[in-house]
Amino acid sequence: MKGRFITFEGIDGSGKTTIAKLLYKKIGKNVVLTAEPTKTWLGDAVNKALENKMDAITVALLFMADRNEHVKKIKKWIEEGKIVICDRYIDSTFAYQSIHLEMKNPEKWIYKVHEPFLFKPHLTFLLKIHPEKAMERINSRKRILYEKTKFLEEVQKKYIEMAEKESRFVIINAEKSREKILDECFNILKKKKII
Repeated sequence: MKGRFITFEGIDGSGKTTIAKLLYKKIGKNVVLTAEPTKTWLGDAVNKALENKMDAITVALLFMADRNEHVKKIKKWIEEGKIVICDRYIDSTFAYQSIHLEMKNPEKWIYKVHEPFLFKPHLTFLLKIHPEKAMERINSRKRILYEKTKFLEEVQKKYIEMAEKESRFVIINAEKSREKILDECFNILKKKKII
């Protein structure tokens, strides 16, 4: 049987990185944990562009270049029958960059660039949290381009709009304890016969 592709999305401070790691450990076998930006020179270029507050189009194109290479690995893992868990993926680009890009219909442009290598997840967990609470969680972090309450509010609104249009999304209340969130995600995967 072929594998499955699970993604975690949410605004900064929603806890998706923590839950993705815990779920990876809980599943334990035949599972791969990956993330975007990737831990490659392309992923490093994305992080540098964010740190240096580069132009929104430059940042978006770097994210997409990194994803193009990442998709090749994801497809290979799925062919091998692995469950692939990814911390951030294409929906992050739509949620963040479509607000950040100053152009007419940014979603259409993002979609067009992705078309040759578009690969959708089987299931996406969207961790929803009040942006003020998320900001409290990330206060000690080194701030990057997107970590402002008002911006995160807009990003979360965009995520919810996407989740309402596509059935692969499952919205999770990220203000519960990490144990409860982990159990909820694990039980959903069992119910959907992914694990």
